[in-house]
Amino acid sequence: MLPVRFGLLGTGHMATEVAKELRALAPSGAVLAAVASRAGDRARAFATEHGASAAYDSVDALARDPNVDVVYIATPHIFHAAHTLACLRAGKHVLVEKPFAINATEAAGMITCARLEKRFLMEAMWTRFLPAMVALRTQLDAQAIGRPQLLIGGGAFIPGPAAGHYLFDLALGGGALLDAGVYLISIAEFVFGAPRRIFASGELGMSGVDEHDTWILEFPDGGRACQYVSLRARRAPDIEILGDAGRLHVHAPVFRPTQLTLSRVGHADDVQHHPAEGSGYRYELLEVMQCVRAGRTESAVMPLDETLSIMRTMDEVRRQIGLQYPGES
Repeated sequence: MLPVRFGLLGTGHMATEVAKELRALAPSGAVLAAVASRAGDRARAFATEHGASAAYDSVDALARDPNVDVVYIATPHIFHAAHTLACLRAGKHVLVEKPFAINATEAAGMITCARLEKRFLMEAMWTRFLPAMVALRTQLDAQAIGRPQLLIGGGAFIPGPAAGHYLFDLALGGGALLDAGVYLISIAEFVFGAPRRIFASGELGMSGVDEHDTWILEFPDGGRACQYVSLRARRAPDIEILGDAGRLHVHAPVFRPTQLTLSRVGHADDVQHHPAEGSGYRYELLEVMQCVRAGRTESAVMPLDETLSIMRTMDEVRRQIGLQYPGES
């Protein structure tokens, strides 16, 4: 089996979880080859803890490592585009943590570069690859609820009191929409495709980031999505998809669901359990490995054009609520 050698850019929570999953996937040929951080000592400590062969103090050094096939970008949102471009231009395949970029302009540049360099590129929208979401796709395709008409749902959470929380840092691309709302919009476009009209309302907090958002997406076939995300209340995130012949409930947490309920008139509720192994990140990693081994430059499950559409939708939501990040015009 041809090994697929990963390099991790970043040493935070997400990089740690991915490192654990790579170790679990060693029998499938996954290798943690290197890690990089702006702080070299942190990279070396991470490499020792997780068994990486090399540690670097810059993205360029990681990108030049000939023993790395795929770089996983786990840095703050604001750096995704620059770090992705550096790795693609160095000949690496790239898996970039969600949100893919800060805006659609950045995303389009990343996609163009990947296609020019003929390198694999994918947004790490891990939810798409979970067993529950695979089952959801199967049931929608089989018209288990008839024609989907309405998708409703969202989630609310209040971050901890730690000073300097990245969600409240405008310079790092903070706010509720890019961090949590991206899951909801991704699922809406997974069900209905790209929206034709968007209506959004939101409120910015003292730090300048969005803390309280709602939006309605209208789709060409008549479907609607009514969604919300908030940093000022608490509710476990879930969604319901309503069709003309039934309803599918994707139970919380919607970013890592393990339970669906299918409800139809005249039938008892069908409660379905779809457990995910480990943290759940291994499914997207397996997709990356399969695509790289097959010579594919993008995933059919999370295609680049759909990632770009999701970024455009979030751009329009941000335009309507007045959220702009440093450096945007």
